[in-house]
Amino acid sequence: MAGTGEIDEGFYSRQLYVLGHEAMHRMGSAEVLIAGMKGLGVEIAKNVILSGVKSVTVQDEGQVEWSNLSSQFFLQEGDLGQNRATSSLPQLSALNRHVLVSSHTGPLNEDFLLKFQVVVLTDSSLDDQKRFGEFCHKHGIKFIVADTKGLCGQLFCDFGEEFEVLDRDGEMPASLMVERITKDNPGVVICADDQKHGLFDGSKVKFSEVQGMTELNIRGPVEIKVCGPYSFSICDTSGFSEYERGGMVTEVKEPLILNFKPLGEALNDHQLLILNDYGKICRHNTLHLAFQALHRFVKEQQRLPNPWSQADADSLINIVNELNEDAKLEELDEAAVRRFSYTAQGDLAPMNAFFGGLAAQEVIKACSGKFTPLQQWLYFDALECLPEDGGCLEESSFSSKGTRYDAQIVVFGSEFQQKLLRQKYFLVGAGAIGCELLKNFALMGLGAGEEGHITVTDMDYIEKSNLNRQFLFRSKDIGKPKSEVAAKAVAEMNPQINITAHQNRLDPDSEGVYDYSFFMGLDGVAAALDNVEARVYLDKRCVQHQKPMLEGGTLGSKGHTLVVVPHLTESYGPAKSSSGNAIPLCTLKNFPHRIEHTLQWARDQFEGLFKQTPENVNLFLRDSNFIERTLGHGDAEALEILEGVWSSLREREAGGQRPKSWEDCVNWARRKWETLYNNDICQLLHCFPPGELTANGLPFWSGSKRCPHPLTFDPNNTTHIEYVMAAANLYAQIYGIEGTRNIASIRETLETVQVPPFSPKSSVKIHLTDKEMEEDRKKEGDDSDKARLEELKEKLSSLKSSAEMHPIDFEKDDDTNFHMDYIVAASNLRAENYDIPAADRHQSKRIAGRIIPAIATTTAAVAGLMCLELFKLIQDQKKITSYRTAYLNLAVQYFVMSQPCHPPSFEVAGKKYTLWDDFLVEGRRCNQQEMTLADLIQHVKETNDLTISGLFYGTAMLYMGQEDRLKMRVSDLVKQVTKAEIPPHKKMLELIPSFIEDEDCETVPSIRYMLL
Repeated sequence: MAGTGEIDEGFYSRQLYVLGHEAMHRMGSAEVLIAGMKGLGVEIAKNVILSGVKSVTVQDEGQVEWSNLSSQFFLQEGDLGQNRATSSLPQLSALNRHVLVSSHTGPLNEDFLLKFQVVVLTDSSLDDQKRFGEFCHKHGIKFIVADTKGLCGQLFCDFGEEFEVLDRDGEMPASLMVERITKDNPGVVICADDQKHGLFDGSKVKFSEVQGMTELNIRGPVEIKVCGPYSFSICDTSGFSEYERGGMVTEVKEPLILNFKPLGEALNDHQLLILNDYGKICRHNTLHLAFQALHRFVKEQQRLPNPWSQADADSLINIVNELNEDAKLEELDEAAVRRFSYTAQGDLAPMNAFFGGLAAQEVIKACSGKFTPLQQWLYFDALECLPEDGGCLEESSFSSKGTRYDAQIVVFGSEFQQKLLRQKYFLVGAGAIGCELLKNFALMGLGAGEEGHITVTDMDYIEKSNLNRQFLFRSKDIGKPKSEVAAKAVAEMNPQINITAHQNRLDPDSEGVYDYSFFMGLDGVAAALDNVEARVYLDKRCVQHQKPMLEGGTLGSKGHTLVVVPHLTESYGPAKSSSGNAIPLCTLKNFPHRIEHTLQWARDQFEGLFKQTPENVNLFLRDSNFIERTLGHGDAEALEILEGVWSSLREREAGGQRPKSWEDCVNWARRKWETLYNNDICQLLHCFPPGELTANGLPFWSGSKRCPHPLTFDPNNTTHIEYVMAAANLYAQIYGIEGTRNIASIRETLETVQVPPFSPKSSVKIHLTDKEMEEDRKKEGDDSDKARLEELKEKLSSLKSSAEMHPIDFEKDDDTNFHMDYIVAASNLRAENYDIPAADRHQSKRIAGRIIPAIATTTAAVAGLMCLELFKLIQDQKKITSYRTAYLNLAVQYFVMSQPCHPPSFEVAGKKYTLWDDFLVEGRRCNQQEMTLADLIQHVKETNDLTISGLFYGTAMLYMGQEDRLKMRVSDLVKQVTKAEIPPHKKMLELIPSFIEDEDCETVPSIRYMLL
């Protein structure tokens, strides 16, 4: 933000939902130094610049070498021999115009460091780390050390004697409805059971709106102890008044003060090591000594250990043992030290991506006070990427070749590099993770050989909000296809890469492009998708074609990775039902109690008024069978739809609502306001008055049912007038009428609006449950309903020549289109009806727009971990213990690295199978005619000793004992039963059998029936 104080919400949109405005403002005054512009340094710089600090200075005295090109993505062959910092500067500066970026090519000294609030050292000596670390600690400068050597890395943080954390985890404070509070010591609070409280022992909460036990409303924050998912104990309430009803509980987040040791002191404190892989506790303790030993080795030898040198590894182990005389570790992982020595000259893009994400997140914490910093050491290794046999390879195959891959060859050897170059990979998604993966692929040389190739597909186009984390895109690219721009950008990073960009959505409609031949030509697939349904579909295709898949995702500071290995691990699997998170319709319609409810209600109003009804009108005008089809939905639904169509087409004078002018649109909006925020509430209170009791004698308006109150329109109330302005303009748009933002003229028009009086009706039924609502919806209408339907059919027949309407698709990121104006006003007015705290525009956009919070740091870390698993796939690792599934939360330095799960097995006729097992059948063997169904049944019996009793293709039943079908060719049978041709690209039919030997078996291997 370069200290301007203004936040560019279009650019920082998704990051703001991770950090918040206050943290972003604090970052806007921070000046950061990043020393060392090799692969790790540029990763950190990229992420910090994208995050929006005031300024970043990159420092490096060194010149560009071939080995730098293995992981430094802003250097090219033309930069060889030039200073790394100055060569990187133009690309770094282009990432974010709000951040001042400069370079420094001289050495570091204390006076220079005083200019900065945060100092990051990469590729530095231990002497410099101690010296500058002590200086920064003394002068209140936040100090971070990050380093990667081959497949091992370390991270260290020192934020001073007293560092204030303003928000330890970034989670929204819990807000809960009270069901009951006991009068006891301690008192127990039982919350409404529509959501778990999510609190922990020691959390503090405050109370409001409690009736009866009002003493809690005036108390300060109360510390709680968890009793269960919906209950917790508080203070002594035995002397308080009796609890009657109502009440809200809100979590109170209090600042946290942390103390840090300077690096020289922290070196000797193994308690400060943060674990991330509980199978490697010994290894991480050993690596703490190994990095110190490596510094001593370099100081003595003036070089790093030679690749795969036994002698140098022995020397490093001896130094580690010497250091352990003081450290007194009970167990040392000497095998890890040896491999650390073998690979220490390596500089790998995936390792730098992972540590670059972590280190940059620590910079953000240092600048903003948001999230819990690392205290204080973190070690991570991916030594499982090396060959599983654990042997020592010949030094000669790891020597530098004078190529851009030299720093990778010293780790894996030239033969492995050739294998990387030959890979054929399919990347689905070129968004945030996709950009990071493509960058890593280019640096690694994936698909960059004559036989290699990468195909990337993404149907989306670049928007401004993408630029904050999808770092391959620039402002000039807005509106262009993501996949094309990303492919072009990585081709500039590595001109040798072979890449093709598509704009296809991956779904059944694109199977003509991504068919059997396409998948069988791949070595693997990487999923960089933002929704579960697409992941599930891609996973299914990978299982069908027996291809490995790398999968990763992020949600703000949280991330996960998964590797799917045929016949070794479980797959991503089917979509988990999300119905448990759905808001009940009756809650939305009559009983909201959270702002999420009012926002969803407002979004539903938008869709119904400005999209669905105009679409129904256009369908009616275009389709002669529309009315008959609508009547097939049931009387209640048909009545609602046809009333909406008729009303939208008929002018006001004839009893409809079709406007002729802008003034008519304002009139409609004012009347709609009255209906929603006064009349409907009055009707609800008529049916259930404030003092209403249930059949059990309990208050009706209690627990999650908040008693509402009607609103009175006030043209001088900002929210009231904003609703009318937004609603009127949107209504005008669907009829092609020009609107206005002139509030004075809108107020003038409002003075002429006549709002009809309203009287509640006793005949109206209010549904208390979704079940009631659904049952009534399915009921056949009474005589009056049927008469009205007939009347509507007749009336609509005369309106076929009406002009079409203009449905509106909701777009949250355009602040000029009135969409979010409507949502915010509509939601907050309903929240006022029910005494729910209002939400600002920023929060409303996140919830109503279903925005996924995102930040570049998590994206980089996740992509790095995915590419480490890619190394293992290309090594063809056979042991499941070599692979890792990762869950991380950079906000609180939470890491869980665990081995993937084995695929679940199932039995058929006493034999075990997994999802990877199927029966592969060549439909046309040896160029013969295609087999018949009888041939297929016989083949399965001969090869698997199982007798087919039934056969399905999707939902179509092909065979269930019908003898007349046995002589049919299998493909002809499929065409006959499905009444559809088999597309020419369809080379494999997935058939699901049942077997006589085990007819009760729910899961069976599928038959992959080949049509080649």
